Amino acid sequence: MSGEAVVAKGELDTATPKSITIANADSISSDSSHVSFYRSTLFQILVVGICAFSAPGIWSAMNGLGVGGSQSPDLVNAANALLYAFMTVTCFAGPWLTNVIGFRWTLSLGTLGYPLYAAGLYVNNRFGSTWLVYVGAVTCGISAGFFWSVEGAIATGYPEQHKRGRYIATWFTFRNFGNVIGGAISLGLNHSVNHRGQVGYQTYLGFIAIQCLGCLFALLLSNPEKVQRDDGTRIEAPRGITWRTELREMWRLLRSKSILLLTPLFWYFGWIQAYPGTYLATYFTVRSRALGSFMSAIVGTFATWLGGTLVDIPWAKKRQTRAISTYVLIAMLNSATWIWAVIVQNEYRSTLPILDWGDQAAFGRGFGVYMFERLSLGMVENYIYWCISNLSDSPGDQIRYSSLLRGIETAGVALGFGVQAVPTALIATASINLSLWFFALPFSYYATLRVVRKFNELDKERGETGGVRTISQTSTQA
Repeated sequence: MSGEAVVAKGELDTATPKSITIANADSISSDSSHVSFYRSTLFQILVVGICAFSAPGIWSAMNGLGVGGSQSPDLVNAANALLYAFMTVTCFAGPWLTNVIGFRWTLSLGTLGYPLYAAGLYVNNRFGSTWLVYVGAVTCGISAGFFWSVEGAIATGYPEQHKRGRYIATWFTFRNFGNVIGGAISLGLNHSVNHRGQVGYQTYLGFIAIQCLGCLFALLLSNPEKVQRDDGTRIEAPRGITWRTELREMWRLLRSKSILLLTPLFWYFGWIQAYPGTYLATYFTVRSRALGSFMSAIVGTFATWLGGTLVDIPWAKKRQTRAISTYVLIAMLNSATWIWAVIVQNEYRSTLPILDWGDQAAFGRGFGVYMFERLSLGMVENYIYWCISNLSDSPGDQIRYSSLLRGIETAGVALGFGVQAVPTALIATASINLSLWFFALPFSYYATLRVVRKFNELDKERGETGGVRTISQTSTQA
């Protein structure tokens, strides 16, 4: 093995045609004492997690209050539709920008629009002005698209294969922690407001301060070529790729079976995000919305760790068994949740309740549906990114996969918020959510089978080669 680089299996980009020894993660003895913590995959996940907390995490906290904490959902739903429309474009452009300026600067640039979005909500809440809401939405949409594409690539492409489920859960935990902090702040400020309306404008000042720190945290990230996995090896990510080559690689992946099979699930995941916040703003008092924001983060964190643990921890010997079992659990939970949501929403469209925790009899049922929606959403989110992480080990391909699928997701979100801004009856939206879920089920099942097939291939190669083989050219087509 003298003179040859040792890297984890599949960790190569298609643009790197040289002789490289590939080793299975399971066959390499870990020597973490030689790995700098600053360059470790754990540190990189912590950095992207902190950025996810300070930027989209706090954004989610505001929307967890029910459409940004506004009294009327129509303005913020329209702004969010505009935001996600711009995000769709910049998500697809994420690989090009990352190729030009690198992962670290792309992550930092991606955080810059979030404080302006919060500033728009602050001005609207305090003075009634709407223009900054739309300016903030456009600015946030442009920068957030780059952020989403690169954070997904870091979380799925940096970690070692046997840690991906848990590291993806760590990433989402930081993002959910934004809701914990935001919900706690809002709950403290609005705990006595037991009627419908908008949250106090002081809430947004704390949000803006936290979001301004995101661009600085991002500068702590290491670019892929400087990162060391737990066996001391490094990740190669080619730079200097022309835009034509980048476009060709994006087109190649867009036509792959893995992308086509995951597209309905990503569209579903994007579309449904407008519904829970609108539901919360329509039927719940201000303090109940603040409680919803806080509890959704707790439940979401539990859900993402449950999903990540089920696919990573060897409770079953074979990874194939863990993957299928986790998929079945998610399928059953989501199906039951949306059937229940449609039943409850059909009742609410005629009774039009105003729900507050002071009336436990009525509050518990409506709030329980919301919590189960957040639980099922968290498990789906972890699982689809775990699927992405197993399509390729190459950061070059990972950012393309992430950009394509997150672009599809943001298009679904944009349409979802646009439909709610019309406004649209919530019973119609809940019914569409249920239909999209059942439509996505068979496609996501076959996507799971493709991951299982990859695991089978890795097990077969490990048995044939003892875990190490040398090749002269590489490809990472999943």
